[in-house]
Amino acid sequence: MESIQNRKARMEYEILETYQAGLVLSGGEVKAIRAGKASLLGSYVKVYGGEAWLVNAHIAPYQEKNMHTEYDPLRARKLLLQKKEIGELFEKTREKGFSLIPLQIREKSGRIKIEVALARGKKQRDKRETIKKRETKRDIDRFTKGR
Repeated sequence: MESIQNRKARMEYEILETYQAGLVLSGGEVKAIRAGKASLLGSYVKVYGGEAWLVNAHIAPYQEKNMHTEYDPLRARKLLLQKKEIGELFEKTREKGFSLIPLQIREKSGRIKIEVALARGKKQRDKRETIKKRETKRDIDRFTKGR
């Protein structure tokens, strides 16, 4: 199984801290994730009621013909974190400019894990700097590879 990445996350946000969490899923959702039928684009993590929830992540049905009709691919899914971590995240996200975003979903020891990041949104000039750094690194790699 290849991991499912949130490709825009590192471009749009400055990553400050990362956390590993478990994910409460149904059997069909686990199979769909292992088959790569999921997307984290536009999803985020919300902390309320002493629990953390993954919101707006799309997990397509594994076999559409066999899924029940009430299946919602965008439903909120509970994250499994320790109470202490949830408390820390709740306090940090209350500060202005901080948000929780999922970075990737992957399999670890037969279990589906999600990597969540505490992040701050980048300004447009910061995004331009990131693009410049990436392009210069690519040019240097291209030049050294030819030698």
